[in-house]
Amino acid sequence: MKILYHLIAIVVLSALISCGKEMTANGGSTGAGGSTARFTIAGNYLYVVDNVSLKAFDISSNTTAVFKSKTEIGINIETIFPYQDKLFIGSSSTMYVYSLSDPSRPTQLGKAEYTIRMSCDPVVARDSVAYATLRATGPCGGSSSALVVYNIKNISSPQLMKSLFLTAPYGLGIKNNSLYVCEGLGGIRVFNITNTYEPSQVSEIRVSNTTFYDVIPYGNILIAQVNDGFILYDIGTNPMQPAFLSRILN
Repeated sequence: MKILYHLIAIVVLSALISCGKEMTANGGSTGAGGSTARFTIAGNYLYVVDNVSLKAFDISSNTTAVFKSKTEIGINIETIFPYQDKLFIGSSSTMYVYSLSDPSRPTQLGKAEYTIRMSCDPVVARDSVAYATLRATGPCGGSSSALVVYNIKNISSPQLMKSLFLTAPYGLGIKNNSLYVCEGLGGIRVFNITNTYEPSQVSEIRVSNTTFYDVIPYGNILIAQVNDGFILYDIGTNPMQPAFLSRILN
């Protein structure tokens, strides 16, 4: 079984290392990647964020990538996360939502200002909710760290629903009613999100001398990016109680 788990991991590890995500042309997620991504693929387009802007490239050709547009967003842009026909872009102070109705030129639909400024902020979204982690430790600045929850039913004006203060959160991921939040040396916190806007911690993973940076829920496996490689967990048996499967060292 360990060999099987390693083979499955190899399929998606390159996506996690490069922080990529893929989507089908109609917006359905098909690939895997971390929430700390700085680029993503949606349909026939590659989207890349730098410190201040979003760039779109047509990659429908197998041999060339054609630059299509550059959109100025703001400052301190950090992460990009695709969901359906939208891009969720995190900065040090704001979560931006962009429409892909014209994939060659994304347009802003809405934004939400964070109450905690200068924080590293991965974002994931599903249906009517978006979750973001704000880390105020190290170079990220700020006064405190938190997991924040937004109602995005009105996509043009996301509404802050909940803020849970954490120690030093990094990347995060969702599977069904489970939300996995990396806490650096603090491991992974697992939240029950059956009540979408009220995450409730139900378990945690801690590994000695190991820093957790990001996670990918990929089918029945949770792939965690750590300081020296990756750790695989079974989340098919009980998604809220991940069980160790294997560790892959760099």
